[in-house]
Amino acid sequence: MPEQYLEAALLGLIEGLTEFLPVSSTGHLILLVDLLGFVGPPGKVFEVVIQLGAILAICLIYFGRLWRVAVGLTSSRASWRFVTAILVAFLPSAALGVLLHGFIKGVLFNPTVVCVALIVGGLAIILVERALPRPRHFEIEAFSPGLALRIGLFQCLALVPGVSRSGATILGSLLMGVDRRTAAEFSFFLAIPTMLGATVYDLYKNWSVMNLDAGALIAVGFVCAFVAALIVVKTLLDFVSRYGFTPFGWYRIAVGVVMLAVLYL
Repeated sequence: MPEQYLEAALLGLIEGLTEFLPVSSTGHLILLVDLLGFVGPPGKVFEVVIQLGAILAICLIYFGRLWRVAVGLTSSRASWRFVTAILVAFLPSAALGVLLHGFIKGVLFNPTVVCVALIVGGLAIILVERALPRPRHFEIEAFSPGLALRIGLFQCLALVPGVSRSGATILGSLLMGVDRRTAAEFSFFLAIPTMLGATVYDLYKNWSVMNLDAGALIAVGFVCAFVAALIVVKTLLDFVSRYGFTPFGWYRIAVGVVMLAVLYL
């Protein structure tokens, strides 16, 4: 149906616009799917897989840096430290995601959980921004495995829809003394294995119910997410360097409160 593809395009745009902001792209998708009555592929596959479009945008924007890291693995200790930091931070949420996959999709993927998580996360961002430790870490290549692991443990909080993967990793980084710009960039790079792993696992779990129509809807959302993410990533770093993350905290609280009112009033 034509309206389904329009809804898929809208959801893809929202995904791309919110994936790298600390506002929870998954939470926004769950709320919008509920409001629109969108009927996509079963198993929440649509909401997960289209996030790969936003990840492709990161790979394109940072292709030069990622290529230098890949080439440098044969000779550069800095490249190895970069890759090690990403992989170490990725492992905790990957392990918990596999163990709790059924519970997360069956119980936590609902609008009420998202609204509460948005509000609590918004308050956390505002409080952390008011009491930031002095930055001590300015390059991902200088992250120790211990620092990367601690940030990765924060990312586990994002298994609850509405918390925000980027929000959890950014807050964790800030609390560990990482400066704002580097914290945002680390969340970008950490998204690559995290969302790739989630996509592959979700497709594997739901492959038997996939069909041509489901694939077409996912493709529309994927492309729209890619285009929107290209715009956001290029402007986010300058924005947070100037204004910090507090505006996103207030935005989260406003969305959470309004949506709770819509749901229950």
